[in-house]
Amino acid sequence: MAIRTIIVDDEPLAREKLRGFLEREDDVEIVTECGDGRHAVEAIEEHKPELVFLDVEMPELDGFQVIENLECDPMPKIVFTTAYNQYAVKAFEVHAVDYLLKPFDRERFAEAMVQIRSATERDTLAPVREQLEELLSQVSREREPYRDRLVIKTSGRVVLLEVDEIDWIDAAGNYVRLNTGSESHLLRETMNRLEGRLDPNRFLRIHRSTIVNVERIKELQQQFHGDYLVLLKGGQRLTLSRSYRDRLQELLGKSW
Repeated sequence: MAIRTIIVDDEPLAREKLRGFLEREDDVEIVTECGDGRHAVEAIEEHKPELVFLDVEMPELDGFQVIENLECDPMPKIVFTTAYNQYAVKAFEVHAVDYLLKPFDRERFAEAMVQIRSATERDTLAPVREQLEELLSQVSREREPYRDRLVIKTSGRVVLLEVDEIDWIDAAGNYVRLNTGSESHLLRETMNRLEGRLDPNRFLRIHRSTIVNVERIKELQQQFHGDYLVLLKGGQRLTLSRSYRDRLQELLGKSW
């Protein structure tokens, strides 16, 4: 079956060049093209393509913001295109299917198609949303300073919450729950995205669905299979997954 594909780039010549490459591929179907990020979000959610060639630098919504605004499931595979060989490229190498650094030639495009087909056949890109969220987390660390406060809009109120007040954070569907003493606040954000906005020396991911303020940790108790029970000063009991243990050990400067 053909790989249903959308091209997103604000430069007509760039779209034309990429379209010419793709039209030579027998197993690719170009569904549509978009010249800006806002239309890209609408097109991706409407057509649900398997693959999107996504430009990074665009007016209104850039490539990162396109991903942030997508609510489709499953997520399409993303090949980023960029004229800027900087921080984002390194992240793309790890978390995206591939990236094309402009100006790219036919040979480089062919390499990207090999990556796409190989990954599709081996189904190694199943957790695409998680990979892209982690990419956004990395990018936000480069783009924005760590937050000292969070703005929470709820029930006609706007709450300004100092991050130092947060004890721990847990996932709650499409939201995150910010736990502060006896209160909690819901913020429409993903765990990965919020993690990238918080100082990693103060807030640490200890579970897929949990971030903790390290200053609130009172005690660690070993459990089964390498997990630990994390006791907070307020009496809360959280789980430290084995896969997140190394970072906490590094931060605390201990081996246990």
